[in-house]
Amino acid sequence: MRYTGAARTAGTFRLRAAVLGGACLISLGLCVVPASAAPADVTQLSVDQLPTELVDAIARDLKMSPEQYLQRASDAQRLRSYADDFRAQHPSDYAGAWIGDDGVPVVAVTTDEAAREVARDGYQTRQAPVSADGLEASLDEFNRWASALPREISSQINSAGIDFLNNRVVVDVANTDIGRVLNLPTLIANLQVVLAPVPAAPNAPGAMGGDTYVTTTSSIESASLVDIGVCSFGFNAESASGDPVNLTAGHCNPNNSTGAGGATVFLPDYADVRKSRPVGTFDGSSVGAADGLDYASISLNAAGVAAGLDKPTVRGANGGALTITGTAEPVVGAPVCKSGQSSSFTCGVVAADHVETQLLMEDGTSRTIDGFASTACTLSGDSGGAIVTGTLALGITSGSNSGGAPSCSEANLALAQYGGTASLGIPVERVVDATGATIRTSLSPA
Repeated sequence: MRYTGAARTAGTFRLRAAVLGGACLISLGLCVVPASAAPADVTQLSVDQLPTELVDAIARDLKMSPEQYLQRASDAQRLRSYADDFRAQHPSDYAGAWIGDDGVPVVAVTTDEAAREVARDGYQTRQAPVSADGLEASLDEFNRWASALPREISSQINSAGIDFLNNRVVVDVANTDIGRVLNLPTLIANLQVVLAPVPAAPNAPGAMGGDTYVTTTSSIESASLVDIGVCSFGFNAESASGDPVNLTAGHCNPNNSTGAGGATVFLPDYADVRKSRPVGTFDGSSVGAADGLDYASISLNAAGVAAGLDKPTVRGANGGALTITGTAEPVVGAPVCKSGQSSSFTCGVVAADHVETQLLMEDGTSRTIDGFASTACTLSGDSGGAIVTGTLALGITSGSNSGGAPSCSEANLALAQYGGTASLGIPVERVVDATGATIRTSLSPA
């Protein structure tokens, strides 16, 4: 599966065999291996506070009501917290956890005693022969073997992940002469196909996460159009020093090769892009550095703040505003929706909570990106936009396998035979840890 950076100038992503321990794919069973505990009490907005565009996307893409969407998002965060605690106490008994297609949280265990304990705690259980630790050890062993292969052979291995639903490790190998010779288990991803949203008329004034920005390293008045990048604002935040910033994708920074700041960010003038209004500058970015993340921080000027980029809101394609009420971590099976200037709100589910990909840069080099996968459709220009679960900030859009499509409808048709649309997100809590920033939420001081 190939991922194309959703910015117009972005590179190409491909799922590597070296998917980190604990990863799992939705086609392999909705599962999660928690990395850290999430708060048990989750604050969400009420249904009547959700923008119309988001409610429409939930019904269209997830085939569920907004009440179900908010409830399932909250249940996923509580399951993550419970599973993390249970695994810490019973490492040899824990065999995975997931939100089923019916929305029921499930915890897999290896013993009858553990099953009884989980049932007493109110969760549905399933017994499995191999613990999560055992499956991760098998995945690590495979990854060590794959990393030692010659490049022409290892390039045929698309991904490897843990199928907790069936208690096994599954490897996705290209259906080529070399791939068939490897004689490894293969699986074609069965990801949800997302239809195109109906364009929404602007109904919330100002700028916010999900809206378009353009940037260039040179003067925009004299820059060639091919040198002007197009991306989406992500989450509005406050820097460690208390200044207003917006967190977006690192590859949107035109100086991403070095991570240096300085490039100006503009609110576009659609009648004449050269008259676009400066609202800030990149003050640094990271693309596949030691942390494996793809993020950038935009330092906002007075015009950016006045435009509304200091508010805890996001939207899709100039539609209605969604207020962010907190932050969350990826939980496979959890419902998600992403905002972006190209495809508005589109929704799906977390397909892998931990996945490692390669970003191929324009100079021919590649960088390792570490994030999570979802089935939400993402188009060119959506990079940097906000990903939410319920009304909680979850991640920043990094890339997708549908970035080159003109619409989600066409992406649906082109990618259906390959399992549908898939997008790569960068966990926002890891970006917060890396930058020291604080996401603006409804609880933020005015």
